[in-house]
Amino acid sequence: NRQRDFSIEVTLKAKCCAVCKCLALPPQRIYYLSLEFYMGRTLQNTMVNLGLQNACDEAIYQLGLDLEELEEIEEDAGLGNGGLGRLAACFLDSMATLGLAAYGYGIRYEFGIFNQKIVDGWQVEEADDWLRYGNPWEKARPEYMLPVHFYGRVDHTPEGVKWVDTQVVLAMPYDTPVPGYKNNTVNTMRLWSAKAPNDFNLQESAALMAVDPHLQFFEGKELRLKQEYFVVAATLQDIIRRFKSSKFGCRDPVRTCFETFPDKVAIQLNDTHPALSIPELMRILVDVEKVDWDKAWEITKRTCAYTNHTVLPEALERWPVSMFEKLLPRHLEIIYALNQMHLDRVAALYPGDIDRLRRMSVIEEGDCKRINMAHLCVIGSHAVNGVARIHSDIVKNSVFKDFYELEPEKFQNKTNGITPRRWLLLCNPGLADIIAEKIGEGFITDLSQLKKLLDFINNETFIRDVAKVKQENKLKFAAYLEEHYKVKINPSSMFDVQVKRIHEYKRQLLNCLHAITLYNRIRSDPSKSFVPRTIMIGGKAAPGYHMAKMIIKLITSIGEVINNDPYVGDRLKVIFLENYRVSLAEKVIPAADLSQQISTAGTEASGTGNMKFMVNGALTIGTMDGANVEMAEEADEENLFIFGMRVEDVEALDRQGYNAQEYYERLPELRQAIDQISSGFFSPRDPGCFRDVVNMLMYHDRFKVFADYEAYIKCQGQVDQLFMNPREWTKKVIRNIACSGKFSSDRTIMEYAQEIWGVEPSATKIPPPNLPRD
Repeated sequence: NRQRDFSIEVTLKAKCCAVCKCLALPPQRIYYLSLEFYMGRTLQNTMVNLGLQNACDEAIYQLGLDLEELEEIEEDAGLGNGGLGRLAACFLDSMATLGLAAYGYGIRYEFGIFNQKIVDGWQVEEADDWLRYGNPWEKARPEYMLPVHFYGRVDHTPEGVKWVDTQVVLAMPYDTPVPGYKNNTVNTMRLWSAKAPNDFNLQESAALMAVDPHLQFFEGKELRLKQEYFVVAATLQDIIRRFKSSKFGCRDPVRTCFETFPDKVAIQLNDTHPALSIPELMRILVDVEKVDWDKAWEITKRTCAYTNHTVLPEALERWPVSMFEKLLPRHLEIIYALNQMHLDRVAALYPGDIDRLRRMSVIEEGDCKRINMAHLCVIGSHAVNGVARIHSDIVKNSVFKDFYELEPEKFQNKTNGITPRRWLLLCNPGLADIIAEKIGEGFITDLSQLKKLLDFINNETFIRDVAKVKQENKLKFAAYLEEHYKVKINPSSMFDVQVKRIHEYKRQLLNCLHAITLYNRIRSDPSKSFVPRTIMIGGKAAPGYHMAKMIIKLITSIGEVINNDPYVGDRLKVIFLENYRVSLAEKVIPAADLSQQISTAGTEASGTGNMKFMVNGALTIGTMDGANVEMAEEADEENLFIFGMRVEDVEALDRQGYNAQEYYERLPELRQAIDQISSGFFSPRDPGCFRDVVNMLMYHDRFKVFADYEAYIKCQGQVDQLFMNPREWTKKVIRNIACSGKFSSDRTIMEYAQEIWGVEPSATKIPPPNLPRD
């Protein structure tokens, strides 16, 4: 028997070895922790990745049904606010497609990002009860339910530290499969739902369950801190359970030594929201597993890595110490101890530099002591990355300058990407088909193959095909708008699109000023010929963000005036796209001619909408900000419409002092537009409606809209010129598509895997379940 057991073990080891390249040890697992996963719809994406779309289409047709109608019934899973949550969704797709053993961990919010209704031109928020008819894609796993502790106090006893008298919330996992593209790999996204134990206040757990919609503003709300700890505490228990029992997949705990933990586990923190992973892992190692403090700190640092997503100071998480003291008393002690270690090290390297100690501390002194979560992430991670080259440089040179000087080897860049499965194959099948006809289907999993399209830039048939696909997408979207928004638009006009969250730094106001300027030009010379344009702006404003809500009201008010002016006709329309979300993005992006990416240089970390438009054949008008810089580098600057200040110009303007009045007085068209907004021309029933907007633009504009106005209007003139020459326009479109290969999330994840997680992606296709495995 012993001999037989031994031979079974040898066979098992050999099989294991073949899969993971290391005898008897499982491959490293990657854990992507994010408070947001903006998944959108799942049906079509699953069919695409399983290669079943045509078969399903045919089967549904045989039943007398329409697959597209069926797809429209599915609710978007809107468990995120915008770019950060959508990036996490793209990353899950790429990790599965690259054959990585990766798990997404987050919260199963009962209510996603609110649904936006426009009532009398204003945004009104409605609860997104996305689970009201259930969710067929998830599987509840009550057998893995875990306790999460809050409040209580800390006892220091001879046996060690104990966190006692806590209140408990139960974390129930729900698993959603994440299929890779045609490789039979299926990873898991595990989302935790809060359940009350019998003796507990139900309100507490129910409250954990709504997406925090405060986008680019950090609000120190206790509920949000609870959400962040809830996901971290449940996830780390799960990770450690899996680490302990991962030998040959058995469930009995076998590992007790944590020495190999960082070799087997990689935790990626998507922004600072899951930053509590660092003190929580320390707490488990030191208090529960009795690992020596220094050893625990080394393990924690080698396990965790941090992605920074913003340089806006108001967005950085800084929690009041008093809140920690109440909610997470043991974690506060750990953070203080870690900070002391960190400051001792800094003091030894920079003796007497008190100011540096103050700048680098995790604890910020002041009227209200606060914990700087970004600083905690930097000291507790072995890698810190920005999400576009220009952003990573800003991270090193300003946001974390002192930390970069201390440990330059920690800092990296990982330029964002998007999954070509959803953002080309699924949403633009017509374009995907004509590309595949020319260069084969390899680009679907290796987007850099789009470079081969450069050979077809002067191919008349291909130019005609690309223009035809775009026109079909525009007709389809125009029909959609007419059905759902009751607006009739000219499908041969230029579709000029800006879709993203509404925020001052994204400068939807600059777009408004251009619309008003065009309107005034048409009014002053109605007989002149103008390139017809349909300006579409979409996005949600955070419910408490007054200026963003005013911007929406201004866009709708401008539309109201322009769209009803008989002098204008269908030469200019301004449309606000209500309730912008993933499923609407999939319709509008393939139809766009012009993509607006016009943030003030140095404010947009990366942007990913810019990449979606590029691969779908829209040309970009944009500033040298975020990933626009690398897009211009890939396609050559003359193939984008780049305008306005660079980062150094913005810095120079800050030094000399930005004076909006100066531009207002010097530029007559700008003055006319501002005077119209100010006088109530666009709000005749409430002439003072936009006084706050005008006041901000004139006296408090951190994002310097007027400074880029002149360059922007001039650049828009160049857009018009090119649009009047459809052949040359389409040639530029083809060049942009051909040069968009870098912006695949497959490339991004490949870089994370090799340079941060220390794992190699695999192109191996697992045999399908109906075939026997070797």
